[in-house]
Amino acid sequence: MDSHEFENKRVLVTAGTKGIGQAVVTRFREAGARVLTTARGQPNDSADKDLFVAADISTAEGCTLVADAVRQRLGGIDIMVHVAGGSSAPAGGFAVLDDKEWQRALDLNLFPAVRLDRALLPLMLEQRSGVIIHITSIQRVMPLPEATLAYAAAKAALANYSKGLSKEVSPKGVRVLRVSPGWVETEAAVGLVSSLAASKGTDYEGARQALMDSLGGIPIGRPAKPKEVADLVAFLASSHAASITGTEYVIDGGTIPTV
Repeated sequence: MDSHEFENKRVLVTAGTKGIGQAVVTRFREAGARVLTTARGQPNDSADKDLFVAADISTAEGCTLVADAVRQRLGGIDIMVHVAGGSSAPAGGFAVLDDKEWQRALDLNLFPAVRLDRALLPLMLEQRSGVIIHITSIQRVMPLPEATLAYAAAKAALANYSKGLSKEVSPKGVRVLRVSPGWVETEAAVGLVSSLAASKGTDYEGARQALMDSLGGIPIGRPAKPKEVADLVAFLASSHAASITGTEYVIDGGTIPTV
């Protein structure tokens, strides 16, 4: 890694205190970037509190707060990485997803990117340079209907929006890309597997394998690591990918069957 690869670059990473987001923040900072990140709560280990904004970006007010902080604290923006997303919907398929659950899925997985892009993209267009990376999910093409149908649909909407945005702004100097992870072994994922192991009376490896099997298998035999996703994001944001825009990069260990 070139420690000066992103020197003087101003970067926004949403949901940057855990999992993929934290790995992305670390990757850019190690390469010299000035990175502002956001989450609902202040992290205990935040080295530079001026580069963190406590905000709920599932709301319009939270997005405004973050956009204002980018202008005031970074003085502009060169790279945006939209990591925020997830699902808290109950199991039970379509029947348990009322309007509130559908709206929650859209508010967390689609609208933060739409709102922050709308607020900050004009700064990129003015300087005729910038990179926007939307973190989607393989569930946009391989939905799991038992519990994450709304999440999958929201991620599909994000991917469609991202593609359309790229066609509009790429001719004006701003590249827009998507990164689509499969199962990534974050701290939250480790907790989930541990809980499954306890409930089913098996060990961690057994529960981990059962979860991979439920996805149809992962050909490389393991989930991705957060750092691997961060390395892909950094490559796409770098000058090495200067001719790449409007496309999606899947990092799922081969989970999605292709022909």
